[in-house]
Amino acid sequence: MSQRGVWHLVFRCFPFRLWRGVRALRKGLDTPGAALIWFAAVEPLSTSPEKSGVLLRFSADRRSLAVLTAYAALVATAWILNPTGPLQIFVIPVLGYASWLCAVVAHNTVHCPVFHRRWMNSAFQIWVSLSYGFPISDYIPGHNLSHHRFLQAREDVMRTSKVRFRWNLLNLMAFPFAVTPGIVRGNARYGRVKGSEAWRRQLRIETAVVWGMKIGLFALDWRKTVCFVLVPQLIANLGIVGINFFWHDGCDPEHPVNHSRNFTGPLLNFLALNNGYHGMHHEEPGMHWSLLPEAHARRIRPGLHPALEQRSLLAYAWRTFVYPGRRETFDGKSITFRETDTDLDWVTPEESNARAA
Repeated sequence: MSQRGVWHLVFRCFPFRLWRGVRALRKGLDTPGAALIWFAAVEPLSTSPEKSGVLLRFSADRRSLAVLTAYAALVATAWILNPTGPLQIFVIPVLGYASWLCAVVAHNTVHCPVFHRRWMNSAFQIWVSLSYGFPISDYIPGHNLSHHRFLQAREDVMRTSKVRFRWNLLNLMAFPFAVTPGIVRGNARYGRVKGSEAWRRQLRIETAVVWGMKIGLFALDWRKTVCFVLVPQLIANLGIVGINFFWHDGCDPEHPVNHSRNFTGPLLNFLALNNGYHGMHHEEPGMHWSLLPEAHARRIRPGLHPALEQRSLLAYAWRTFVYPGRRETFDGKSITFRETDTDLDWVTPEESNARAA
């Protein structure tokens, strides 16, 4: 058969196959319990954030889907329009911020699944990984099992005591680079020693898709890929690690509620999916982000030091890192550090404790 004949056959068959696919989808939506238009199937018409939907576990996660969709639209727009000069300098940090919001979605996802069905959550993790720029299954060990379990202790690879410069702004800037090597080493060891086969399989899929996409885009147009994908996603990665300095530096990890700093500004929490209520997140990591404000008011605020509930993150950043720029505890005292601060094993801490004994 000639090449022309092949394409003729393809174009004759494609509409038929497409129609069969549409009929199958419609038939699926007509089954009991799913007789809804597609939008309503994804999101129930309810204003209650905790109400479960047909697909979503919490209706508030329409905002998570909106964040990922907005990021994809921004990247596609930048790729097509290809802004240059001053406009490109403006676009890159905007894309970086959008990708950071996707990193926030990644953080929420590893704590509380978005969908009812397991395969949907696995697929969603791939979408989030593409938006954040890194496999989010690799986010789970160091964050959930090191940082949450051993907050600010030597087993916490993200503890803020790893940076000790006199200039506090330099501490903030250096923090992501100071903690990243320990995160990478710990995650790699977890994968060798404790990672389940299901976790490894999901990680392999995410890794293949994320880096396959980056390589494909790089081959298509390396300049656009660097400007509109790689650099913004690097900004997002540094930002999601660096924000921990805001949450925990100068706090009291041994106190029931003063272990974390909280930012309650409505705009920040609308955009960042209530991540400003960080103390409540540490108290109950599996709690859905939409439930954090109410739980914070009921369980955290009554015993919280007033300095650990800040309304504006930007105002706090100015006072802490610019003027007067002093590094202090939440109650205004000088921060003291332990003499020995090398990482301790968080992957198998029971074995380390046995050896120490």
